[in-house]
Amino acid sequence: MGVEKPERPDDGRRALLTAMITDEPARLRRRSISLGVPPDEADDVAQTALLRAWRSIEHLHAPEPGRMCSWLDTIARNAATDLARQRSRRPVKGLSEDVASAGSVAGEVEMRVILDGALRALHGLPEKLREPLLLSAVDNLSASQIAERLAITPAAARQRIARARKALATCRASGMSDLP
Repeated sequence: MGVEKPERPDDGRRALLTAMITDEPARLRRRSISLGVPPDEADDVAQTALLRAWRSIEHLHAPEPGRMCSWLDTIARNAATDLARQRSRRPVKGLSEDVASAGSVAGEVEMRVILDGALRALHGLPEKLREPLLLSAVDNLSASQIAERLAITPAAARQRIARARKALATCRASGMSDLP
């Protein structure tokens, strides 16, 4: 006979988490990509974040949907940071000998430089501008949903998004260098 584990009291947190993931199954993947995780590794980060959330759901103090979203975003951010640390410890592999053509490598390098510049510009934004922009562009939330999540007014959310876009447009005009 197996040893039975005592049941944990469930106040609906796991059901809420399950409903959130069911309603938006790609949300954590999109969030991972927005944090700079390569698309081919974003599913792994999303699964890691979900597993961590599931295991520690009892630690969530206020299980309302807005708080849970913020909590999940924090867990995803930590999982992305952990992946970046792991990658920094791995040795860099050289280019394989069977690269199709120098042109494709040059194109990939150019695209990577552009993407790195865009990520630097995005991460250079102040948090109060970056977060509403990511919630709008990546999570496709409305200004009122962003305002609710960040405890600000919808007008403030729209203003922060506009300021973030303007700052990024300035960076793009200057070749995706540092923020002004």
